[in-house]
Amino acid sequence: MLLSIDGTGSEIPNLLPAAGVDEVGRGCLAGPVVAAAVILPESCRIEGLADSKTLSAAQRDFLAASIRLQAVSWGIGVISAGEIDRVNILQASVKAMSRAVCKLRPHPRLLLIDGSKTIPDVLFARTCLKDRLPKQRSVIKGDARIPAVSAASILAKVFRDRLMDFLDLRYPGYGFAENKGYGTGEHLEALRRAGPCPQHRRSFKGVLIEPQRGSLFSL
Repeated sequence: MLLSIDGTGSEIPNLLPAAGVDEVGRGCLAGPVVAAAVILPESCRIEGLADSKTLSAAQRDFLAASIRLQAVSWGIGVISAGEIDRVNILQASVKAMSRAVCKLRPHPRLLLIDGSKTIPDVLFARTCLKDRLPKQRSVIKGDARIPAVSAASILAKVFRDRLMDFLDLRYPGYGFAENKGYGTGEHLEALRRAGPCPQHRRSFKGVLIEPQRGSLFSL
């Protein structure tokens, strides 16, 4: 039996429960990378599910409330800017996804992951999933094609945006509430003027300016 066709002509095995997994914030200069994992009931019909990037903030907030209400289970995984600098953004992204998956109950038998990468099994080695590793399938543009992956995209985006709103209050002057940590012109100008704060990813190009003028904040 098949769960669905992923849009590339390949078949996805019918292993239930299946979880959609996605992350947001990979390309930002500041803030964490956040992942979400969502198990939707087979009968779930949430109108408007789509790639979170194509939705307005109001649409995402509305859908996130419906997802949290109707989901069998959902989880969030967060990796800080400091850890991103230590391990690199790719490793941080899959680690965030593994953390989100480990919060799901019941444990998923299949992970449908947006993009071209899956989660290394070693990240589940010390978790409750170590004795029953889920099968995994990466799906290009899965956040636009598979409802559970769309749901994960939306929950991750809403969580991270709200976190960046909070960080804007703690580290004013960088426009985190507006740019969400992305490298807008105003954000880059703030970096040139004030230097990075503790939420900036110092391993990312554009964060450290040479010659560096220092920072308003100490680590």
